[in-house]
Amino acid sequence: MSQVLVNFRMDAEDKKGMEEVCRELGMSMSTAFTIFAKKVRRERRIPFEVSVDPFYSDANMAYLARITSEIDSGKAHLVTNELVED
Repeated sequence: MSQVLVNFRMDAEDKKGMEEVCRELGMSMSTAFTIFAKKVRRERRIPFEVSVDPFYSDANMAYLARITSEIDSGKAHLVTNELVED
């Protein structure tokens, strides 16, 4: 089977972390990506759950930016509550 070279960009910290895990597993990153590609091809799906964290939605980010702005400008009225223990 012939092989091809695949290049892509990755965050430096992600690469470093993946290299560490692969080293602990006794394999290279190339081997890990090959395993991933074979599993995708065999199962015809991403072999793990892929989802979006709703915390990072556009609506929530806009809400957090607005609240932060109100706190910074003094418009927000913050209150503290004591915990009620039974």
